[in-house]
Amino acid sequence: MTVKILLLALSTVTVLTALSGAAEPPATPLTAKPAAPETVLVGATTREKVEEVPDWMQSEVDAKPDAAAAQALGTVAPGAEVTVFLGTWCGDSRREVPRLWKAIDAEGGTVPFQIRYVGVDHDKKEPAALIKANDVRYLPTFIVRRGGQEVGRIVETSPHGVEQDLLALLNGKASGILTTRTDLGPASPHPQG
Repeated sequence: MTVKILLLALSTVTVLTALSGAAEPPATPLTAKPAAPETVLVGATTREKVEEVPDWMQSEVDAKPDAAAAQALGTVAPGAEVTVFLGTWCGDSRREVPRLWKAIDAEGGTVPFQIRYVGVDHDKKEPAALIKANDVRYLPTFIVRRGGQEVGRIVETSPHGVEQDLLALLNGKASGILTTRTDLGPASPHPQG
C-alpha cells in the first residue's frame, strides 16, 4: 500500500511539473568508465605479443586477403626477409598487418621467408636507431630484403592488397615503394598474378 501511495505521489509531481512548464530536476550525471590503458609495443616484438593488443584479433577475423596471392606466398623463392614496422595504436597497421597474417595462415602458417616485427611509438621516434636506419616515416612499413639488400617496401596503405604487393616484391615483379601516398611518388604498377 505504501509503495502505491509513493508511486501515485511521484506521478502527480511529474504531471504537475509538466503542466506548469517547470524544468524537471536535473538528471544524475553519468560517469564514463575510464578508458583502458592503450598498449604500445616498442622495439622488436612478435605476432603473438601484437595479437594480445585489444582489437587486433578482430581485425584479423575481418580481413579478406586474396586467396590466390595468399597461396602464392608459400611458393616464392626462399631466403628473403620482411621487416614490418607497425604501431599497435595505428589504424593503418591494424588494417594491413592482420590481413597479411590471415593470408599466411591460409597457406598453413609457414612461408619461405623470415618475418620480423618492430613496434613503433606514437611519435615514430622509438626505437630511434631502427627507425633512422630504415628511413621509416609512415606506418605500417613492410621492407623486403634479399641478400641483405632492400628490393622494395610497402608504405602505409598497400595499393593492391598487402598480400599481392608483398608477393610482387618477393618474386621480383615489383620494386621500389608501393603505396597510395602521393608524397612518396606514384604507386608502382605491377602485373597481377
